[in-house]
Amino acid sequence: MPNLGFEVLFKGKNMLRLLGGLGVAAKISLISILISIPLGILMGALMTSKNRAIQAVLRAYLEFIRIMPQLVLLFIVYFGTTRMFGWNLSGELSSVIVFVLWGTAEMGDLVRGAIVSIPKHQYESAAALGLGKVQTQRYIILPQTVRRLVPLSINLVTRMIKTTSLVIMIGVVEVQKVAQQIIEANRSSSPNAAFGVYLTVFFMYFIVCWPISLLARYLEKRWR
Repeated sequence: MPNLGFEVLFKGKNMLRLLGGLGVAAKISLISILISIPLGILMGALMTSKNRAIQAVLRAYLEFIRIMPQLVLLFIVYFGTTRMFGWNLSGELSSVIVFVLWGTAEMGDLVRGAIVSIPKHQYESAAALGLGKVQTQRYIILPQTVRRLVPLSINLVTRMIKTTSLVIMIGVVEVQKVAQQIIEANRSSSPNAAFGVYLTVFFMYFIVCWPISLLARYLEKRWR
């Protein structure tokens, strides 16, 4: 049976180091999600306003974030701001800033889409029943918007968690960086360490993201 390189995980504290790296990635993801979701909800609500100037600014922001790769944004924030403004941003803080910018834009567009997907006759029916604007939003529009939004926002959360693997490029010691260090340290004694280590990293991400995906699927089926 070929050596798959799993034995390096049981040398010293390698497995604990991988779990610690996963914790760093999870921390960056969690902080970014907790900040970007409320900002995205506010952005999405503003994007449905009738103010054309606000719509134009937010649309330009959304398109800029969508066009610019997250890796380039990481380089701009981490390396560019340091040289231009003299800021001493850590890799983790730079990562949170980039993921908040990205998550806010994506969440804002999801909220906008959920709001505009509500048929106009829902508003007309509410008016016919004598409901005011606040009551219409609270009892009719908001519940339907949440049903459309929750599964999509949960999928966004899984995307943000997986994309944290990019922060290795600005020196953040998360799970991918730790995996590289373990592989390099055992290159001579275990040439196949890359297979076992990266397969373990895959299962780590799978264990984190799979329950979230199941929750999104469950809510989507229940509210369909």
